[in-house]
Amino acid sequence: MRTLLMALFAALLLALVLLSRPIGEYLGDVLEREPIPSARFLEPLERGLYRAMGIGFNDRMDWKQYLTAVLAFNGLGFLCLLALLKFQAQLPLNPQGLGPMSGPLAFNTAISFVTNTNWQAYSGEVALSYLSQALGLTVQNFLSAATGLAVMAAVARGVRRRKSTNLGSFWVDVVRITLYVLLPLAVLFALFLVSQGVVQTWVPYLKALWVAPPVPGAPTEQVIAMGPAASQIAIKMLGSNGGGFFGTNGAHPFENPTALANLIQILSILLIPAACCFAYGKLVRDRRQGWALFVAMGLLLALATGLAGWAERRPVAALQQPGIVQTAGSLEGKEVRFGVESSVLWSMATTAASNGSVNAQHDAMAPLAGLSQMVLMQIGEVAYGGVGSGLYGMLIFVIIGVFVSGLMVGRTPEYLGKKIDAFEMKMAALVVLIPSALVLVGTAATVLHGQVGQWVSNPGPHGFSQVLYAWSSAANNNGSAFAGLTADNTFLNIGLGLAMLLGRFAPIAAVLALAGSLASKKRTPPGPGTLPTHSPFFIGVLVAIVLLVGALTFLPALAVGPLAEHFASF
Repeated sequence: MRTLLMALFAALLLALVLLSRPIGEYLGDVLEREPIPSARFLEPLERGLYRAMGIGFNDRMDWKQYLTAVLAFNGLGFLCLLALLKFQAQLPLNPQGLGPMSGPLAFNTAISFVTNTNWQAYSGEVALSYLSQALGLTVQNFLSAATGLAVMAAVARGVRRRKSTNLGSFWVDVVRITLYVLLPLAVLFALFLVSQGVVQTWVPYLKALWVAPPVPGAPTEQVIAMGPAASQIAIKMLGSNGGGFFGTNGAHPFENPTALANLIQILSILLIPAACCFAYGKLVRDRRQGWALFVAMGLLLALATGLAGWAERRPVAALQQPGIVQTAGSLEGKEVRFGVESSVLWSMATTAASNGSVNAQHDAMAPLAGLSQMVLMQIGEVAYGGVGSGLYGMLIFVIIGVFVSGLMVGRTPEYLGKKIDAFEMKMAALVVLIPSALVLVGTAATVLHGQVGQWVSNPGPHGFSQVLYAWSSAANNNGSAFAGLTADNTFLNIGLGLAMLLGRFAPIAAVLALAGSLASKKRTPPGPGTLPTHSPFFIGVLVAIVLLVGALTFLPALAVGPLAEHFASF
């Protein structure tokens, strides 16, 4: 198993290097408004959208205007999706006659998809009409991903520009990202998925008769859920969204039918987040910075994957009996079609990249594998992370690393010629502390709730891990779950919804304020004491700081949950 997992991981990184670099360069061209081949076909549509929106191609925004546009745009998206979920019973494309969502669940779901979290306390095939899936969720998959990429672009402009207030136009960024990047990639990927057997249809669910009822008194027919799945799955993977068309997500044969589809979907989870590193290098006019971030993120992912792979290789205590030989690791909760190695790799990619899709039940994995998943979320989703958000999240740790390194040698810290002062550090601290506080306070409030025993499927450390995982996933906008927590109740629907909301937009506000501050500063020429932020030494410092901040914040909680469960198994 070890050899196969290492080979799969090495192949994944190689494919990322080969594919994400040209995509990142192309993304940089789109954001810099440089000539691109597809412009001759899409530019008339682009300019038509600008006229309809009442904006200009060369509009400029300072950080406050940019933030206002982000909040207004996503606030409108939340209201539209909430209305669609509540009134889907009265709307077309509902061949199964599904009723409206309850108020708390609709609130949670609308926030979930607007914030790029895609937390699902429901199964799509039994709760949502085709219209809600295709128009509501799929559209938000595009728009939330475009929002993250637009904020990344604004931050990069803030780092590059000097004595300026201009971070670009949010409206122009969103239009260009959607038209020139997300739509073409999603169309190509959807066609590939259809070729592999992913369904894409508008016909009602099919019914099949059992040759013999599975048990006496059981229904004589089986309902086979269908729908326009491929179009939603394509952008859910590429846009680091992750919400499944079906309840079992990537373990469902209509979402993930073949081994090839499984491997390409793992690659697609990381593709655009990794490309953001190279786009950032292009935007700040220093490609070495992009490579440094790419390597640091890859090291974090490699460490987590190694720990999870080792944990899943350990013999299962309950099966350590005479006559039983374990050679393939634990297959509990995993698709036999994909095996242990592919399940581990998907689980690491999806929690590292803020995607949240699954092809196995995380609740059934070894305690240390669950710890690896939680840590990747708790460090802020910066091991590639979400599209755009992973990049600007890692830049926060770069700012912290530069500041700490400057203090150690007695120099004023600077990054790419910009002095790092108290204001930048305050904003960086907010980005780190707000999601962390949401996780810890939310977990504490849940375990103290009188009905928590009814919500978790296991008592003791594992039940605590289920709660800790849920809040880590929501506050860091991942969306995956341990699957052992009953989350469709008013307390968790509202609580996790608010955590998703604050975990998404509070850091965006802070990073845009930081970008505005950096943009207004003059550039200081590098001197003999300037710390190179593209060197192997700084990459090591950056990885160490990310892990140290995560350990100081979450080690006590992890000790009560997955670590206690692991040591109890000896």
